[in-house]
Amino acid sequence: MSVFWVIAGLALLVVGGDFLVRASVGLSFKLKLSKLVIGMTVVSFATSAPELLVSLQAALEGVSDIALGNVIGSNIANIGLVLGITALISPLAVDREFYKLNWPMMMLLSFALYYFLKNDGVLSAIEGLLMMISLVVFLIVLIRSSRKSTKANIEDVDDALAVVSNFKIVMWLLIGAAGLYFGSLWLVDGAKELALSVGISDYAISVTVIAIGTSVPELAASVIAALKKEKAISLGNLIGSNIFNIASVLGLTAMIKPIVVNPQTPEILSTNIFWMIGFAAILIPFIIIPKRFEIGRVKGMLLFGSYLVFIYIALK
Repeated sequence: MSVFWVIAGLALLVVGGDFLVRASVGLSFKLKLSKLVIGMTVVSFATSAPELLVSLQAALEGVSDIALGNVIGSNIANIGLVLGITALISPLAVDREFYKLNWPMMMLLSFALYYFLKNDGVLSAIEGLLMMISLVVFLIVLIRSSRKSTKANIEDVDDALAVVSNFKIVMWLLIGAAGLYFGSLWLVDGAKELALSVGISDYAISVTVIAIGTSVPELAASVIAALKKEKAISLGNLIGSNIFNIASVLGLTAMIKPIVVNPQTPEILSTNIFWMIGFAAILIPFIIIPKRFEIGRVKGMLLFGSYLVFIYIALK
């Protein structure tokens, strides 16, 4: 039965990703925002829902290492697995805004998370609130800066989406978000059953199987966007999702119930969080090394290969 849920979840995620990308492009016309910003807000909110559900439920049940492992593992998967595979399908052009605003915010939140957890072993409600406030400020700055470059970012978009009705966009968003949400839920449940049947620990499940499962929405949305040449949405979705995972998923979860680092899983702070920071940091050299401002197939292969090494180490 678990295999059925995995297959059904994947199918629903592909459909949901397609609807969400179409709705995102339509919204960029209606709101006069760049595709990059739409990818980092609408798409990221919808695709971060599975991480929020899993982390909140884990924290409420007192299994904090699943809450942390899910987000840390998902952020690693977003760059290593999702960005790697997306770049293998179609080389991604990198917007200059990436290293001026988006990448610094992702790194800032990654180091802040490490500091908060290393300091006293707890992500408190106040620290969670600080993360949420930083996310709101970031989104305000992002939206304001995007309005100045709308024309440059929507030149290659299908003009037919400029006249799509508000009703259609809302319906696409609802169908897309529901598909991604329920598809992830089914996939995670099925994958968890399969993993437990072969004796994998809770933490190993959270940082690998659950993290991959909750990253499948990003994979579906980004691959579909790459195939449709909506490259700004592909990259914006991934970076935005990592920012949302830390700031909103862990931030909201900590505000409801503080997240405590389990002393029986020291690898959270000694190993895995450095993998997360490392995958984020490597993106800057990747956009400087020729070809500049492009993540091509060779770089995609390196990212994907590194992710396989991470999975091997995590499951040892």
